[in-house]
Amino acid sequence: MSDNKNFHMTPDDFRKYGRAVVDWIADYYERIESFPVLSQVKPGQTRGLLPSEPPALGEAFESILKDVDNLIIPGVTHWQSPNFFAFFPANASGPAILGELLSAGLGIQGMLWSTSPACTELETHVLDWLVDMLGLPTKFKSDAAGGGVIQDSASSASLCALLAARERATEYGSNQQGCNGRLVAYASTQTHSSVEKAVKIAGLGSQNLRLIRVDDSFALRPDDLVKQIKQDRQDGLIPCFVCATVGTTSSNAMDPLPEIGRICREESLWLHVDGAMSGTAALCPEYRYMHDGMELADSYCFNPHKWMFTNFDCDCFYVADREILIKTLSVLPEYLRNKATESGAVIDYRDWHIPLGRRFRSLKLWFVIRYYGVEGLRYHIRRHVELAQNFARWIGEADRFELVAPAPLNLVCFRHLGGDTFNQQLLDRLNQSGNIYLTHTTLNNKYVLRFCVGQTHTEERHVYQAWRQIQETAVELEKR
Repeated sequence: MSDNKNFHMTPDDFRKYGRAVVDWIADYYERIESFPVLSQVKPGQTRGLLPSEPPALGEAFESILKDVDNLIIPGVTHWQSPNFFAFFPANASGPAILGELLSAGLGIQGMLWSTSPACTELETHVLDWLVDMLGLPTKFKSDAAGGGVIQDSASSASLCALLAARERATEYGSNQQGCNGRLVAYASTQTHSSVEKAVKIAGLGSQNLRLIRVDDSFALRPDDLVKQIKQDRQDGLIPCFVCATVGTTSSNAMDPLPEIGRICREESLWLHVDGAMSGTAALCPEYRYMHDGMELADSYCFNPHKWMFTNFDCDCFYVADREILIKTLSVLPEYLRNKATESGAVIDYRDWHIPLGRRFRSLKLWFVIRYYGVEGLRYHIRRHVELAQNFARWIGEADRFELVAPAPLNLVCFRHLGGDTFNQQLLDRLNQSGNIYLTHTTLNNKYVLRFCVGQTHTEERHVYQAWRQIQETAVELEKR
């Protein structure tokens, strides 16, 4: 607690405690493997340790930081652990954390160009860099008709894409009059659940979301898409939006963009491509095959906060025609009017997403790109893919396990031959150990374990130890 009568932390105290926090974070990364990866606390346990009333007087910062260790850390699932193989990664790095700290220190609210020009222009520039770094079509750059913006997540990007598609299909009438129940959106049965949420928010309704069947590799079937669009038109409905995925959540399946893109062009549908995690792999030229057909997309997004060492949240969302997005989302009350906006010479990113306010997210992304360089980022992506491919090979060579889906990158879907109940028990036993953390999905109505390699500090020994524990735990269960 500060002795300063205005209750603020003094600059000297900020330096002192800021160093203590940075030291705490550095120490945390050095000892992170000593914690159970999946938090072992019970529901309500953390709240039960907290006082029922807030402090009337400020407390010493040392006490606050001590309580992080005593009260908070036991209830943390350690996403930055090198033994975290669950979901998709949400990896962070030193440069990103320091960029986030600097952003917080600057305290910018970058809703308009005029509220901090550097916040807007750095974001525009870094997202243009990424178009080249990923080999994306140049139509997504700011010097063309399109451009990029940082969203909080791919969920928000999908919603913005759907809203733009809705307005294009209705000539901006639905913004004025609401939806009439005739607009239809399409995705595969493997598409992320955020699209279902988006159609609810956007007013299309979940009944107007068509989930298209997938093939043996769990990729969307273009022939089924064509049939469904034709049927909907015959029923007097208005198809307007398709979401394709490069790297589905369950199995990392790659939807065939060239075929889907041609269908969307012929049918005048908005094509949004979700590259949430796997899009980062396109930093490496050998994985850019996943972007074949991207020239036919109206929008695209991927998450540096998943696999590009940029801490959550940071989604890069691109559109081929920014005017459609801006016209869809722009609202200009008198209190936001300013000369720069009225000149038409600047970008106001408040018109590119749902919220008005926005943080200086591009700073941490800029730090990451500059610190690692393109080659440094490629090195780690290739290493993660190599480790995952080793794991897939071990599964393929094992008598009691099987691969359930293709593993093109860093996600391996596998199961024990003992059946669904056995695999569920295996997963529970592994996660309860605290040594590793995996999650599951269902593919072809089978309970499947997912093993995703992508955390910043995961090395070969972590993957090998995980495989050894999986085998040993399976043997123990087989003896029961």
